[in-house]
Amino acid sequence: MGDNNLNLPPGFRFYPTDEELVVHFLHRKATLLPYHPDVIPDLDLYPYDPWDLDGKALSEGKKWYFYSRRTAKRITESGYWQPIGVEEPIYSSGAKKVGVKKYSAFYMGEPSQGVKTKWIMHEYKDHSKWVVCRVYEEEEEEDGGGAELSCLDEVFLSLDDLDEISLPNF
Repeated sequence: MGDNNLNLPPGFRFYPTDEELVVHFLHRKATLLPYHPDVIPDLDLYPYDPWDLDGKALSEGKKWYFYSRRTAKRITESGYWQPIGVEEPIYSSGAKKVGVKKYSAFYMGEPSQGVKTKWIMHEYKDHSKWVVCRVYEEEEEEDGGGAELSCLDEVFLSLDDLDEISLPNF
């Protein structure tokens, strides 16, 4: 399933918003309504390490999507998923709460003694026994962690240089 976009027409990409994942995919799956396109597979996450998801989950770029049942067991063969941060509510465009987004990081080793990796999971849940997950590996910054400036940022920063130039008085 590495090229899992076979159900999408050519040129289409799978980049759903948080609201779309909950309302158009998770809610419909939980209530047994048809969901189109039927591209997100069911997967029992916890036997798999995150680098083993390729070919098992829907991949779009360097992100993997899948449904899983809610479970407290978050241990894989190589490590475990540890929640990080707080749960974030997801609201519809009509300002109605439709679900919750939970963040987790993957740790190598035994629980409470593991080493944090760059693998991150967003787990979207609602009132049902299902969740939809987005898993990806954080990219390393090429310049040592600094943010890349936009062209507009560079223009504004160059204006500071003009303050140091003395202009003749007329």
